[in-house]
Amino acid sequence: MIKIDLITGFLGAGKTTFIHAYARWLMARGEKIGILENDYGAVNVDRLLLQGLEGPQCDLEMVAGGCGADCHRRRFRTKLIAMGMLGYDRVIVEPSGIYDVDEFFDALCEEPVDRWYEPGSVIAVLDAGLEETLPDGAEYLLASEAAGAGYVVLSKVGQAGAEKAAAALAHLDRALAAVGCARRFGGGQDVLAKDWEELTDGDFARLAACGWKQASYRKRALEGGGFASLCFLDHGLTAGQLRRRAPALWQNKACGSVFRLKGFVKEGDSWLEVNATGDSFTLSPIPAGQEVLIVIGEGLDRQAVADALGAALPV
Repeated sequence: MIKIDLITGFLGAGKTTFIHAYARWLMARGEKIGILENDYGAVNVDRLLLQGLEGPQCDLEMVAGGCGADCHRRRFRTKLIAMGMLGYDRVIVEPSGIYDVDEFFDALCEEPVDRWYEPGSVIAVLDAGLEETLPDGAEYLLASEAAGAGYVVLSKVGQAGAEKAAAALAHLDRALAAVGCARRFGGGQDVLAKDWEELTDGDFARLAACGWKQASYRKRALEGGGFASLCFLDHGLTAGQLRRRAPALWQNKACGSVFRLKGFVKEGDSWLEVNATGDSFTLSPIPAGQEVLIVIGEGLDRQAVADALGAALPV
């Protein structure tokens, strides 16, 4: 049976960066792995960030969203069936930060998927600098994606500091309590809080074997909940323009409730990865990219978002 891991975490938590480190550790142990990008938007930005892992021991696959929930579930199941015949030791699934975890377990219980796969580890990535206040829908997602995790892994611990990291875990506990879940992480149980470059073989081994937990909570339908993504292709913006204009996405209420801006911008002959939230903006060099920006949030207004960025209307 193929072990299949799910790496959850709300928008911008750092799932893709974690998978880089986790996948390299698995390959160093001789495992052949497949990584399935199970994204919410029709354009998969995160797949580009993982392309350096592709090789004899690692394949990258994707399931694109933008087609409706039922269609997306069918595509996910079909892709798992195809990957089940390729001889992997382990498959890692990275969904969008907007994801119903039950979709993962439901797929594994269906024929013929259940012939090839068994649940491995469910690992929830939590930003140690998590914003203190999130919209109601985001609070629910934060809780639901961590409720059944075998482990919560904190990202950006050194950058955020111990006080903010503790506040992020307390925030997660409040979100869990709000949906009637008994799980708590604030005491440090089932939590790994360490800068990722400091993770040891023992840390990775513990995560690879952490499994998942049975956890009940009040379920809320995500379909029709207002979550949306806007895709700007060939946006033509420079890094400087993005840095100046991005804050308007959060300052101008006409844009809607924006959770995250991500994508790529070209600077000369080089590519930069863009990641922005309401209180942070980062540009990081990458080997290759595509001129695309994705804005994710609730109740997004296409014209207002385009005006804020100074870009043509999204596709």
